[in-house]
Amino acid sequence: MLEALLGFGGIFALSLLRIPIGFSMGIAGFVGLGILRNWNSAYSSATQTIYESGFNYVLSVIPLFILMGNLISRAGMSKELFDAAYAWIGHWRGGLAHATVVASAGFGSVCGSSVATAATMAKVCYGPMKKLGYSDSLAAGSIAAGGTLGILIPPSTVMVIYGIMTETNIGALFAAGMLPGVLAVALLSIAIHYTTWRDPKAGPPGPRSDWPTRWKALRGVWGVTVLFVVSVGGIYFGVFTATEGAGVGAFGAFIFALLRGQLTWRVMLDILVESARTTSMLFVILIGALIFANFVNFTSLPNDLKAFIERFEVHPMLVMTVICIIYIVLGTAMEELSMILLTVPLFFPIVMHLGFDPVWFGIIIVVVVEIGLISPPVGMNMFVVQTLLPNVSLRTVFKGVWPFVIADCVRLAILVAFPAISLWLPQLLFK
Repeated sequence: MLEALLGFGGIFALSLLRIPIGFSMGIAGFVGLGILRNWNSAYSSATQTIYESGFNYVLSVIPLFILMGNLISRAGMSKELFDAAYAWIGHWRGGLAHATVVASAGFGSVCGSSVATAATMAKVCYGPMKKLGYSDSLAAGSIAAGGTLGILIPPSTVMVIYGIMTETNIGALFAAGMLPGVLAVALLSIAIHYTTWRDPKAGPPGPRSDWPTRWKALRGVWGVTVLFVVSVGGIYFGVFTATEGAGVGAFGAFIFALLRGQLTWRVMLDILVESARTTSMLFVILIGALIFANFVNFTSLPNDLKAFIERFEVHPMLVMTVICIIYIVLGTAMEELSMILLTVPLFFPIVMHLGFDPVWFGIIIVVVVEIGLISPPVGMNMFVVQTLLPNVSLRTVFKGVWPFVIADCVRLAILVAFPAISLWLPQLLFK
């Protein structure tokens, strides 16, 4: 156990020296394995991990979903989602904030990235809210919180990576995210309602749209609906694999962007470069985490934790509660993907030993990561929103996200207490 703890300490020490987390995990794992076994084993393990990750067919789903999200964003579909939501609920108090959450859920259903969803919605939604007199805290908070839905409502790059690491059916994970996603929208809307109840001036209602306007706006989201049904629906019903579904989705997004006249050679180059940059970042973190996971597997830590639980007969739900608390604490200081890749190899064997469903545990991890994305001091979505809205201070963003953090904690408790919410749909589709 001591070796593994020293390895974790090495990662945090290297991170404090401002070494990127992917390299920190890789260095700690490589050095640890070299000391624990021998240097030839460390070299062989590292090179094999890098080679297999680069040529893993299943991992090609990640760049394809990233490309799909970037194409959709450039095609202007995000604005159509917001306009449709605004036409139906914009007349409510806080209606534009509600519309932001609903539009984020819709965009997340064809994007798969929380950061991309938050960035897109910051560009689309903040202007109308500011024009109507919304407070900066509610506007920024709803954008940051709504953005987290990008990794819960399928497709989700985080679910893909979790599924690959744990050999869990990615289609079942996607299906499991649907009902928790609906629950998330409901609870985030309750948080908005509470905020505007306490301060009605924070989110004044907009003008009511007539029925022809509503139906016209609703027809504008047909492109997103088609992409979701074809790509994700095809995965649900076994028409094609997750990788094939990502390819179909990316091609469909390309056709939509092309037909709408949004693609030029320059724009296409920007999309490809951005997709390649994001993919490279994810793969560096993934490879580093896998090298470190190989080191941890050679230590006694996983077996020691199992033995501790068996010796003291700790209740499984208490163990899950402690794991969730650990994730929430880590989420306030670590980037979400690094946190998952670092801890899943440690916690997953324990969760399986306790008899929990791997699909359910995957959803719990995603929800905890969502909390981390909007938790100070390093919640990634808050920094994305603040960067894109330079007139809004980071302190204002911190203030705006707290009602949504509480709502997400309530959602986490509900999903832990009632696993059927996550498991009903995958059991129906993949039994």
